[in-house]
Amino acid sequence: MLSVNTNTGAMIALEYLGQTQGQMATVQSAINTGLKVASAKDDGATYAIAQNMRGDVAGYAAVTDSLNRGMSVVDVAMSAGQAISDLLIQMKQKALSASDTSLDSASRQALNQDFAALRDQITTIINNAVFNGFNLVDGSTTQIMALASTDGARRITVGAQSMSLGGDIVTVTTAASITTATSASTMVGVIQSSLNNVNAALAKLSSGGKKFSIQLEFAQKLSDTLTTGLGNLVDADMAKESALLTSLQTKQQLGVQALSIANSAPSTILSLFR
Repeated sequence: MLSVNTNTGAMIALEYLGQTQGQMATVQSAINTGLKVASAKDDGATYAIAQNMRGDVAGYAAVTDSLNRGMSVVDVAMSAGQAISDLLIQMKQKALSASDTSLDSASRQALNQDFAALRDQITTIINNAVFNGFNLVDGSTTQIMALASTDGARRITVGAQSMSLGGDIVTVTTAASITTATSASTMVGVIQSSLNNVNAALAKLSSGGKKFSIQLEFAQKLSDTLTTGLGNLVDADMAKESALLTSLQTKQQLGVQALSIANSAPSTILSLFR
């Protein structure tokens, strides 16, 4: 039926052209963003899952930062402990030399001055072994704690090792001296005991640092796995989208031509009235 009031062919052509336009908008969005699911409008369920995964990835970034800070604190403490161990070795050498009864008083006094300088250097090292406000070797804190999970429920703890003079680890006191052969001989044993304690404390700090390192590696792997899974969920296949865009552009051109033909159909009615 020919009618000037109703053009069914044009309406059908316009409907399919509109569908093609909508599909092209979706493809263009995927190409522009690189995502096949860029918003909840694209796929509400997938978008919700993706957002949860993004939250986990962001959480692991925070865990990684926390573990890195913890490792740095332990590394600084270990560096201080190693320096203290080296100083104790030098102090032991001075004390052993001063314990020689054949040594004259002037020489022993010179050794004592060197000994005191080394002793005081231990305190200087301890006071400067600070990272991010934490000092694991001066007795100001008992532990350093780092995040181990994205919900904050699990944490990794490394105990502090106070190496201050006159403490349980470094038993050499702040007033220790080797002014006599007897005191120097006694000091050799005290320093050796302190040296053994410091080396044991270093071993504990090293074990704690490894806990941070292992958890950090695990957290990074989990984050990478989640990122890959997220990409599989929402990333657009650009080769597929490119091919689809070409197909839709062809359909669009054909749709425009079909609409043009349908729109011209009512004009044939004029030929009936010539």
